[in-house]
Amino acid sequence: MRLTTKGRFAVTAMIDLASRQTEGPVTLAGIAERQKISLSYLEQLFGKLRRHKLVSSVRGPGGGYRLARDMSRITVADIIVAVDEPLDATQCGGRQNCHDEQRCLTHDLWANLNKRMYEYLDSVTLAALATGEVKAETETSVLKDVRRRAMISVREVAAA
Repeated sequence: MRLTTKGRFAVTAMIDLASRQTEGPVTLAGIAERQKISLSYLEQLFGKLRRHKLVSSVRGPGGGYRLARDMSRITVADIIVAVDEPLDATQCGGRQNCHDEQRCLTHDLWANLNKRMYEYLDSVTLAALATGEVKAETETSVLKDVRRRAMISVREVAAA
């Protein structure tokens, strides 16, 4: 389970907007150029962000987008939910019917992961991201290291 480009691009674009809004409305063309995101894709995302009242548009010359509320009151979860990004590690979408119309054995595990992911994303504000306050707590390659160690162990057992 991972975030798709929709969620990643929406968060990235919102950080860009938050970082530059003191200079006035920010154009999607500017965000697209700086972040290497398709302008048409940004237009779709910002339509959703506007409908969820996370951004507001300014028309006319010098127009663009602004945050609709203070960046300290916008969370990553708000952004992800606004662009319809599914945050669901269950196979059944929470309906508890993933194994022959019955609840699977691991349903509670994945449902708890969903809850923890949402709680974390809801605790991270756009302000914290825009000011660089959010730092990785551990090495980002933790899973790769675990997999590598497991493969080495398997090879050692096979060689013995």
